[in-house]
Amino acid sequence: MDSEKPRFFIREDGARVAFHQREGKGPGVVFLHGLLSDMQGTKALALEGWSRRTGRAFLRFDTFGHGQSSGDFVQGTIGRWAEDTVAVLDALTEGPQVLVGSSMGGWTMLLAALQRPQRIRALLGIAPAPDFSEDLMWANFTEAQKRLILEDGVLEEPNAYSELPYRISKTFIEEARSHLLLRGPIELDCPVRILQGMQDQDIPAPGGKADLDGCGGHPGQIRRPPPVHPGGHDANAGGGGRVGRGLTVWAFVYTVTKEREEVCDDQYH
Repeated sequence: MDSEKPRFFIREDGARVAFHQREGKGPGVVFLHGLLSDMQGTKALALEGWSRRTGRAFLRFDTFGHGQSSGDFVQGTIGRWAEDTVAVLDALTEGPQVLVGSSMGGWTMLLAALQRPQRIRALLGIAPAPDFSEDLMWANFTEAQKRLILEDGVLEEPNAYSELPYRISKTFIEEARSHLLLRGPIELDCPVRILQGMQDQDIPAPGGKADLDGCGGHPGQIRRPPPVHPGGHDANAGGGGRVGRGLTVWAFVYTVTKEREEVCDDQYH
């Protein structure tokens, strides 16, 4: 857990976005957390440690209703969290950036890149979960669960990674449908890398291997760097010096930084 107090960026509607930032050389790295996660996770802090050692610019932040930012999580939407990402990118960073998106952060990463393509040097998804609200939630809800969310407006589901339950709102499900990406090509002209846990039951590896192949741009730019780690989706959390089963913090940082160095090669620009 980071002991430093966060700074706050104030959105136009008065919402407070908590963030930690280190100045350094570019291209900078921006970490995007997952659903009901925050910027204090193992991977975010591991990458910040790497940025400190290498002098690389780095930014991590909490989206609306997460962590130390303002707002009620149940009122959050994919669109709102993507807007937070774009606002932070515009206000707090300069020049090209490498976005690192974990789980839901892989969705907001893509949405932000589509809005600010000129600011993106490369994308790295860690068990990225675009369209999860429709394909992994709504499609797997029972009829009783669907009826509950439509009639009561909110469905509470257990969260294997936190004491806080997932509170899934009708607004969240319906609003997310306007941001679905996997129904057609994703028009991005930048390198994309994906790290996927082969035992991940929440974001299954088969989908993780194929779902982003519709990204446009450089031939062969979508790649899964070896090894694709054997851990589950709890690799997003971790603890005790580990990112998750089968993937140590140091192995994770090495893989990410190795890929970052490759995708930032001038051959792409």
